[in-house]
Amino acid sequence: MNQLKVISHNGQLVTESREVAKMTDKTHAHLMRNIQGYKQVLDPNPKLDSADFFIESSYKDSNNQTRPCFLLTKKGCDMVANKMTGEKGILFTAEYVTRFEEMEKQLTSNKPEIDTTQLSPELQMMNQMFQAVAKNELETKEVKRLALQTQNEVNNISNIVSMNSDEWRSTTDVVLKKIAAKWTGVEPYRSVRNLSYERFEKKAKCKLELRLNNRKERALAQGMSKTYINKINKLDCISEDKRLVEIYIQVVKEMAIQFKVDISDLKDVI
Repeated sequence: MNQLKVISHNGQLVTESREVAKMTDKTHAHLMRNIQGYKQVLDPNPKLDSADFFIESSYKDSNNQTRPCFLLTKKGCDMVANKMTGEKGILFTAEYVTRFEEMEKQLTSNKPEIDTTQLSPELQMMNQMFQAVAKNELETKEVKRLALQTQNEVNNISNIVSMNSDEWRSTTDVVLKKIAAKWTGVEPYRSVRNLSYERFEKKAKCKLELRLNNRKERALAQGMSKTYINKINKLDCISEDKRLVEIYIQVVKEMAIQFKVDISDLKDVI
């Protein structure tokens, strides 16, 4: 993986969309379409400014033609990374976080320091007190932020673990849709649903496609209509066995934890 280039633009750290496209194995045109989609959601919101995430820019191609691009801030990289899953998403996140931190340290180290030895004893003491208070305030804020983040994660995992089988079909459907919202690509919901089936089959040691065909054959033998038979799906096969239902719920719980979906509003959605 190539090293991401982070630069300072008008006092703000950014990286260019062409760099991000290379890091994420996307075409630049594909990434540009994604960013335009994010901007269409952000721009109408008066509380958000898309320029905090993506800054319109341009570059010269090999033919000296001016082409559009975007400069991504750290927030912009966060947004792109949150839509990615798997190894590529992990590697991109690790890379951009590392590069932004390195650039921040470099800029900080280049700032001229005040020569406190030239200050009066009274001002030196006040400066020391100010530095100590500022450091303590920053440390306190960071501790509180990490504590709140940890508590929210613990509460969310607790909610996931407490999911029961009362409304298992609607509950798992909402969770999978939340996971799909983090994915990019064609038909993300179907991809997430298929992933849940794959993991279920490994855990339950059964073939859903075989069960589905058998159930449709039984329905046909019972004289059920073609419309009825066509509506039979894999969830119907799982619902026939309480043990299979419990296994499928467990699979979806594990996926919810893995992909860090927030289910605090689950009861309101169902």
